[in-house]
Amino acid sequence: MRHPPRLPALLAGAALTAASTALVLSGVASGAAAAPTCTVAYRVVGEWADGFQGEVTLTNDSTALDGWRLGFDFPAGQHVNQGWGGKWSQSGASVTVVNESGNGALATGASVTAGFVASWSGSNPVPGAFTLDGSACATTPGPTPTPTAPTTPPTNPPTTPPTTPPTTPPPAGGAPELGVTGNRLTDQKGATRRLLGVNRSGGEFMCVQGRGIFDGPVDDASIRAIADWKADAVRIPLNEECWLGLDNVKPEYGGTVYVSAVKDLVSRVLAQGMTPIVELHWTYGQYTGNSAGCSDVHASCQKPMPDARYTPAFWTSVADTFKNDRRVVFDLFNEPYPDRATPTTAQAWTCWRDGGTCPGIGYEVAGMQDLVDAVRATGARNVLMVPGLAYSNDLSQWLTYAPTDPAGSIAAAWHVYNFNSCVNETCWNSQLAPVAARVPLIAGEIGENTCGHGFTDRVMAWFDEHGLSYLGWTWNTWDCSSGPALITSYDGTPTAFGTGLRDHLRGLNGQ
Repeated sequence: MRHPPRLPALLAGAALTAASTALVLSGVASGAAAAPTCTVAYRVVGEWADGFQGEVTLTNDSTALDGWRLGFDFPAGQHVNQGWGGKWSQSGASVTVVNESGNGALATGASVTAGFVASWSGSNPVPGAFTLDGSACATTPGPTPTPTAPTTPPTNPPTTPPTTPPTTPPPAGGAPELGVTGNRLTDQKGATRRLLGVNRSGGEFMCVQGRGIFDGPVDDASIRAIADWKADAVRIPLNEECWLGLDNVKPEYGGTVYVSAVKDLVSRVLAQGMTPIVELHWTYGQYTGNSAGCSDVHASCQKPMPDARYTPAFWTSVADTFKNDRRVVFDLFNEPYPDRATPTTAQAWTCWRDGGTCPGIGYEVAGMQDLVDAVRATGARNVLMVPGLAYSNDLSQWLTYAPTDPAGSIAAAWHVYNFNSCVNETCWNSQLAPVAARVPLIAGEIGENTCGHGFTDRVMAWFDEHGLSYLGWTWNTWDCSSGPALITSYDGTPTAFGTGLRDHLRGLNGQ
């Protein structure tokens, strides 16, 4: 719903992980006989034009430690901007990582990994020496990574590099681990699942507008109110600049603060037994063509396609965050509309899949294949939702142009409002049914601007008949004729529009 770095470079950096950037350093600390021995592995996980993600793995080869301090120097002016798995600090070239409260104890042979995102310029050689608790480890020289060639930056790009937060163990909850079997969403036992729920808007716009992170409360009580409607899924729209902590976003609403808030919301959704769908809604890139939502280069409105500079890095980071929890679904991009910019439909679908330089779009585009590849390069096997054209309302050639997913866990995403083009059963039978016969089909947004629910009743009836998934827009207390909004209060009191979805979900679950 609209509101009031190129991937090959990223993958090249990831490829260096296995081919040329893993550097194993081992030795015995100098000094007294009781000084610890250690092994340190340093690697570049991914690299882009002006930044990179790295990690260090420390293995204790001596007596047990009750706390540790790792030190090293960057040789070419690199600078850590953010880190996890330890308390990171840097003075000049010298970097120090001190254990967190939960990972200070290292038994003999135990390892701990700490990650970071840093900036670089010119070259990105690996550090040559490491110390553990002030004692030097003998090092074995390793290969220096070849930096990815910088891309030409867009106009007025933010300068703070992307961040990738740590992956945390999945919280307890009753939501299923999801996969794809044929054209069905299935859980870990092979049972068919549907995603029936709501959107929780706010995370896409509040932060970039400098007004907060979410629009309204996202505490336990407000999430329980969603579950009380008998919803089993919540879609969470996000903003890539806020997640990555770029410098146009106030620090109190971006980077680790934003990521932590999103992770907390995901945990609350899971705790209520519902599936969280994390979705990229607003992105970087200046577009002033047909149907432009704004002229701003920043992620302050809906753009026709994801941008190659930051969106792959966003999905690398999000996938790294949630890849160990297959209860979380990834919705790759809200509502593509390259068809409003390109001269022909074929060009629009090609742009949609392959990205690059697209007619009518002034920034380099990340295609759907780029985003699938970015997620899968992290090892994540979470279900992916891939939208179509015309603000996700057109799936007419989705099967022809569908990206390849090596994990075989991809679903088609579709949006429909009463003011769209594909709004009747004839269109749904001809356009949606063939897609639903091949892959899971999820209506990520359904709604109408009538303050009633006659149209969404028809949508739900058709989707129920075909055993498909849908989520109402949106769990926010807006004017139902302009939002549209499902509720008048975050205790779950519905609008006249929301009453239709609430009663229907409760009816499906026997309440």
